[in-house]
Amino acid sequence: MGQEPRVLPPSPNWYCARCSDAVPGGLFGFAARTSVFLVRVGPGADAIPGTPPFRVIGELVGHTERVSGFTFSHHPGQYNLCATSSDDGTVKIWDVETKTVVTEHALHQHTISALHWSPRVKDLIVSGDEKGVVFCYWLNRNDSQHLFIEPRTILCLTCSPHHEDLIAIGYKDGIVVIIDISKKGEVIHRLRGHDDEIHSIAWCPLPGEDCLSINQEENSEPEIPNGKVTAQTPVAKGCYLATGSKDQTIRIWSCSRGRGVMMLKLPSLKRRGGGIDPTVKERLWLTLHWPKDQPTQLVSSCFGGELLLWDLTQSWRRKYTLFSASSEGQNHSRIVFNLCPLQTEDDKQLLLSTSMDRDVKCWDMATLECCWTLPSLGGFAYSLAFSPVDTGCLAIGVGDGMIRIWNTLSIKNNYDVKNFWQGVKSKVTALCWHPTKEGCLAFGTDDGKVGLYDTYSSKPPQISSTYHKKTVYTLAWGPPVPPTALGGEGDRPSLTLYSCGGEGIVLQHNPWKLSGEAFDINKLIRDTNSITYKLPVHTEISWKADGKIMALGNEDGSIEIFRVPNLKLICTIQQHHKLVNTISWHHEHGSQPELSYLMASGSNNAVIYVHNLQTVIESNSESPVTITEPYRTLSGHTAKITSLAWSPHHDGRLVSASYDGTAQVWDTLQEEPLCNFRGHRGRLFCVVWSPLDPDCIYSGADDFCVYKWLTSMQEHSRPPQGKKSIELEKKRLSQPKPKPKKKKKPTSRVPIKQELCDRNEDEGVKESSGPVENGVSDQETEEEAREPELPCAVTSAVSKEPISCTPVSVGFEKSKVTINNKVTLLKKELPKEKSEALMKKRKARSILPLSTSLDHRSKEEIHQDCLVLATAKHSKAEPNEDVSADLEERFHLGLFTDRATLYRMIEVEGKGHLENGHPELFHQLMLWKGDLKGVLRTAAERGELTDNLVAMAPVAGYHVWVWAVEAFAKQLCFQDQYVKAASHLLSIHKVYEAVELLKSNHFYREAIAVAKARLRPEDPILKDLYLSWGAVLEKDGHYALAAKCYLGATSAYDAAKVLSKKGDATSLRTAAELASIVGENELSASLALRCAQELLLARNWVGAQEALHLHESLKGQRLVFCLLELLSKHLEEKQLLEVKSSSSYNAWTAGSEGPFVERVTAVWKTAFSLDSPEQYQAAVRQLQSVKYPSATSNTPSKQLLLHLCHDLTLAVLSQQVASWDTAVEELLRAVMRSYDSGNFTIMQEVHSAFLPEGCDHLRDKLGDHQSPTTPAFKSLEAFFIYGRLYEFWWSLSGPCPESSIWVRAAHRRMTSVEQSQQLNNVSPEEIEPKASQPEPSRPPELDVRLTEEGEQILRACKELFSEEHASLQNSQRTVAEVQETLADMIRQHQKRQLCKPTADGPAKNEPEQEAEQSLSGSQHQCKEEKSEPVSLPELTKRLTEANERIAKFPESIKTWPFPDVLECCLILLHIKSQHPGCVTHEMQQQAQELLQKYSNTKVYKRHCQTFCT
Repeated sequence: MGQEPRVLPPSPNWYCARCSDAVPGGLFGFAARTSVFLVRVGPGADAIPGTPPFRVIGELVGHTERVSGFTFSHHPGQYNLCATSSDDGTVKIWDVETKTVVTEHALHQHTISALHWSPRVKDLIVSGDEKGVVFCYWLNRNDSQHLFIEPRTILCLTCSPHHEDLIAIGYKDGIVVIIDISKKGEVIHRLRGHDDEIHSIAWCPLPGEDCLSINQEENSEPEIPNGKVTAQTPVAKGCYLATGSKDQTIRIWSCSRGRGVMMLKLPSLKRRGGGIDPTVKERLWLTLHWPKDQPTQLVSSCFGGELLLWDLTQSWRRKYTLFSASSEGQNHSRIVFNLCPLQTEDDKQLLLSTSMDRDVKCWDMATLECCWTLPSLGGFAYSLAFSPVDTGCLAIGVGDGMIRIWNTLSIKNNYDVKNFWQGVKSKVTALCWHPTKEGCLAFGTDDGKVGLYDTYSSKPPQISSTYHKKTVYTLAWGPPVPPTALGGEGDRPSLTLYSCGGEGIVLQHNPWKLSGEAFDINKLIRDTNSITYKLPVHTEISWKADGKIMALGNEDGSIEIFRVPNLKLICTIQQHHKLVNTISWHHEHGSQPELSYLMASGSNNAVIYVHNLQTVIESNSESPVTITEPYRTLSGHTAKITSLAWSPHHDGRLVSASYDGTAQVWDTLQEEPLCNFRGHRGRLFCVVWSPLDPDCIYSGADDFCVYKWLTSMQEHSRPPQGKKSIELEKKRLSQPKPKPKKKKKPTSRVPIKQELCDRNEDEGVKESSGPVENGVSDQETEEEAREPELPCAVTSAVSKEPISCTPVSVGFEKSKVTINNKVTLLKKELPKEKSEALMKKRKARSILPLSTSLDHRSKEEIHQDCLVLATAKHSKAEPNEDVSADLEERFHLGLFTDRATLYRMIEVEGKGHLENGHPELFHQLMLWKGDLKGVLRTAAERGELTDNLVAMAPVAGYHVWVWAVEAFAKQLCFQDQYVKAASHLLSIHKVYEAVELLKSNHFYREAIAVAKARLRPEDPILKDLYLSWGAVLEKDGHYALAAKCYLGATSAYDAAKVLSKKGDATSLRTAAELASIVGENELSASLALRCAQELLLARNWVGAQEALHLHESLKGQRLVFCLLELLSKHLEEKQLLEVKSSSSYNAWTAGSEGPFVERVTAVWKTAFSLDSPEQYQAAVRQLQSVKYPSATSNTPSKQLLLHLCHDLTLAVLSQQVASWDTAVEELLRAVMRSYDSGNFTIMQEVHSAFLPEGCDHLRDKLGDHQSPTTPAFKSLEAFFIYGRLYEFWWSLSGPCPESSIWVRAAHRRMTSVEQSQQLNNVSPEEIEPKASQPEPSRPPELDVRLTEEGEQILRACKELFSEEHASLQNSQRTVAEVQETLADMIRQHQKRQLCKPTADGPAKNEPEQEAEQSLSGSQHQCKEEKSEPVSLPELTKRLTEANERIAKFPESIKTWPFPDVLECCLILLHIKSQHPGCVTHEMQQQAQELLQKYSNTKVYKRHCQTFCT
């Protein structure tokens, strides 16, 4: 598909009347989220022959919120112009060729809801908003007109194609108006008939009203003018207008008569195979398209996504044709929003549709069949996975609740994508294919669900009955571990599914019994390794390809390596110190099997570490090892790493995805960044390598896109630093902001892995892109997205009649606050004492106000009371009914009659108090009555218990009191007074309940105080409290306080671990001291060493030594640091080390006399009291247990020096105990380290400091020539001479002030060339000019005479001309070259396989192809040499022969490296060519012979011709 990246774009925006458009010639654009995606359709798309002719060609980026409208200019000559409107309030005009904004305006005050570029006026763009305001904007004269026609929400507007001043506008309430903008928006017609939203307006493509034969009866109805029809209107000529509405009808209107002439009712079609939930009511969006050349036909959308072609020739018969009626499953499965006609360059008439089902479909208007579909994504692309069985099948986990399966190998369709939504219902955050079973895909979601899909059947997925409490981060298939592993062979699956969730748990699910309970593997880890401390929170799981080793990544940055079957911990890697997001094991099918032990990991830090676990896995040590040194470090990203993937086609090639918005390809073995992809507009979540094309990678991000891109086409080689990454950040900020969810309460901060839970962007709602899943749960999303009706209606009502509202509200306020107002006035006016006096004087509220008021009525009433009372008191018999009725009415007489009446009076008074909001007075009355229990019960029911009431409760008895206190505690909890509630619970001795209450409401401090004061010290509750509080503090980053909690819980190990989490020197030092105090010696040592390394970076030598001093077992490291300090000072004095910050050196570095080694041993003696052989031996043993990886040209200098000094320390220690063999080997290691890193200066410094007199004294010490160390010694001597040879050559080349600079550069070039053993990658031209650079600076008449030293060097050069080594190196070069050629051939072959079906000509025969391969492949470097094509058998033969030759060499020669013999020959011949007198004829001859004999690889061929002819 051309060379651009192929993209799976975001979904077109929903519920917009016009947010996609197309122009003749084949350019289609659709609005998706905050941008517009452009698609080239037709012959110009350069699609691969045989695939659908379209390609996504770019994006218009600039809006900060959802784009709500998009329209092209349909004027020939300016098809490149288009306009967009957005919720950010702007209308922008773009040039699609440059993809830039030409101009913009922000005239609208409200959300823009409709937009159209006038088809008649070249530079007129019309837009309307939700408040009914229309703006006409003339681009060329930058002028605008404001029109306010109706105070209603505009949903769509369309300019007339026949008259430049007419615009039809459709409103939300079903009204349609036609206005004339030349008359300030005067309404020409108001068309009434629809009674719901107008979704679409289409003008008839032909002017006049002759194109439709509307039958006469309909026309002969008496005309009722529906607006102001004036004879002069330009409409008098007439034209038809079609409108589509939510009321399920299409109406056709006559403009000459201003009324409807035809109505089409949508048919309810039988749904065919659309996966729709029958419980969801049919929703509808009715959009129209009136074809240009067919005025008697009209296209409309229908209920379920079908498209209909209406025949308008016979108005009395409602005749329609269904699109794609013959072929099943071609229609949209959900409502269609937009229809755009497009005429391609080859004059095909196409129609493009966008739909809620997230597909863009292209229809051929001639056949009404679907030509192609462009699928899209409605959420973040969280996860990508290629099927290991069904090659090329890519599964994509998306935030819109659907899984996509993309068949990337499909020949007929570039976007062959299937959707799976059943049973998913939330964001898909993790995916993993079964390694061997076809179509078996495991998925995990952000609500903790784990399920299994069979992608070959239409069945819903199986869902595991065990859910995670939080987001599922990772899924992995691995061998079963106990208890699942305990069944017999046939009773258990060969592989089980492991899932890691945001709560930090890894579960093992049995795929045969997903309904059974999943098993938490922490139990097994605890039992097998008898662990007592708290297990870390797991965030990642990854199985090595052979299924024998499992890696778990943790929140604290550690990675643990376990061996099956019982998950025995064999190693812990302490490297990241921040939450681990991703772990990836190298594949097993490379050319170097040992690479399968490489494990790459990425965390919330931006650095990627690669570890080589071969020795750890192969050595069966009893106790677990701790690794603190990475094998390779890949630095360059500027934000967290979210995903890593090894290339299945290369050795040691890795791609990483990061929050810095880029994906990066690395050569891990060289620590070298190769290429950087910056196509995404957001943070990347996932990346995978194509299983077939070595050049192709897929990545997914939070910009709702999946990109397919080629590594060879990227212009950048490393991630953006500084400014560029800030630009990316800006780009990211311009993405739509997530709208806050209303329902959820704020949760406590949780450091979620990819922040999947916290910062999930509510994708569905954010851009009104509804359903979480096809057919279910989309009602709510649709409502949220679509219904701003209510607020609008309310606000408009208020704004229209504010006066009627205010008096009511003011009056209401007054009545409520009258008393308060008076009081406050008094307060203000009077001095303080008076107001207090007044307050005191104010009477207390009466407890019997109703009785009192009844006793203050008129005299007649009171007299009547007396009579009633007398009657009641003195009637001998039972009082008759009249008297009872009187008494009931005059309840206040209860004070003077019997108890029953008094009770009634109390009841009435009580009710009055409650109604007036004085429950405390009601309670007092009840107390008088003696009904304390009743008072308490009523108060509890109404939530009105008070301290006072509860204090009186004991009067009613012990049980009532206990019950009352509990009820009061509950009430206090409702009022958020948890501490007070707990205190009350303590008063009734409910200590556990009080503690639990405080704990569950995060009052940990108070809970611990109570528990410690009231419970036994060994009560488990206490420990649990400390651990819970510690975990919360740890999450919030309060590490020191969390450490105190862990110490309180006597889990000192965790305390030290959490203290070290911050990773700065002081925290590490404290953590190390703490671990040392509590006897965790191993942890203490590793933390102290980490602290020292941190201080080392800041060049704080004194602090580093103090940190190492904490632990006896770090004595060896102290010696290394001491030597490093002395060496750094030495290099600084010679100005060979650039120092950016000041260094604090120890006092003992002061003296600088005497040989370097003697100074070192003297300091060791004085500062570290190291003088006995036993101490030396102990230090050697200690240091030999630490192994550092070899260096590369990308190793940072500080790290290189530290590793170098480790080797040198061992060398010096070995010399002190006269272990000369070890000394030689370690010295050689140090030299090799500087040589591998291409740092010639350091290599020479090592030589001058540690071999000031050359290697002779070592030869004497080794004595016996047959000692096993002889080859190592020979190598060391050879490197020494090699260095001297270069220096000698440069000194001959005349005074060159900048020598050290270019020397280093030239040398770095050469060493990295030899070192990589891929000499074919560098053309021979590159070596020679570098090598002969100094020549010009030599004065021509200079006569050079050799000093004695010079002659000595040249004599010693014979040592370098080792035929044996030259032969070995030549064979190794051959192997590397052949491997490269083969790899190239394989890559070319795979490319050919991919393109084979599309090639037109007959396939070439094999040998020819191979010949072409090797030509175009690795041999293209030698441009002048016409290289002969090589066949595959010939290459294989060469490889076998070279490998056989290598096998014959003795191990001693292969073990120790040797300088490149041919390189040395070349230097000597260069010296000879510059100063003929310097080199003897015999040596020249020897060098030429070696060159001729062994220069058959490309790198040296040309040089051989130069010097040997």
